[in-house]
Amino acid sequence: MRPRLRSIGAALTVGSLALLTAGCAPSAGEAGGDVVTIKVAATVTPMTDVVEAAAEVIEEGYEIELVPVSDYVQPNVLVENGEIDANFVQFVPFMEEFNTKNDASLAGVKPIYSTVVAFYSKTLASLDELPQGGSVVIPNDSANAARALQLLADESIITLDPNVERFTAKVADITENPRELTITQVDLLQLNTAYEEADAVFNLPSFARQLGLTPVDNGLAVEQDPQFAVTLVTREDKLGTPEIAALEKAFTSDHVRETLESLDVPPAF
Repeated sequence: MRPRLRSIGAALTVGSLALLTAGCAPSAGEAGGDVVTIKVAATVTPMTDVVEAAAEVIEEGYEIELVPVSDYVQPNVLVENGEIDANFVQFVPFMEEFNTKNDASLAGVKPIYSTVVAFYSKTLASLDELPQGGSVVIPNDSANAARALQLLADESIITLDPNVERFTAKVADITENPRELTITQVDLLQLNTAYEEADAVFNLPSFARQLGLTPVDNGLAVEQDPQFAVTLVTREDKLGTPEIAALEKAFTSDHVRETLESLDVPPAF
């Protein structure tokens, strides 16, 4: 039997979190245990908005409990350990990296919305304005780092080893850096802080939104690849179970689609 992963500094326990009940369905206690509670972790908007919207339309007999988390490792640990049923925080390549590093068995259920990533700058109007010796900040997880490096290569800012598969490059795979840029990798949660200091920062839409930035209005270079759709994730052994089937149906409902569209987020289903 594979050992359970250790929870990393969880600030909130599952039992202490607020319950989001679908429609007017009675709570599990009031229904004598007939209502099945499905626990789903999410971080920030629009992920939390999707969970809340799904909770409003999930079919009778089920309710969704939103489990707020503050990072992108904890929700995978919680699912792998069986403490929650699913999470909604990531795209599949990020999940696969977690599986590889932790001998985990997470699986994607359904892509829900597309992420439009971009490079942003407080001082530059274009990546072509990056100065000699300028500073560029990208994420430190391999999936997002590769995505950022590929975007720089597509914009002819750097050159990547042609033998490296697309969206798999590391900083070490840069073969040409004519501007002698300093490329620094930081945790996802530090990207907004880096925006205040670096010449250019790669950022995800959920974080950029907190700075009042959007890819369409502020992105210096933009990318939207379907493999990076934010995906509902569970554990492999829960795929096909009635509760996950009900969860998928709620997450792909018209109500969730309308919620995403109201936030200018492109649905992926």
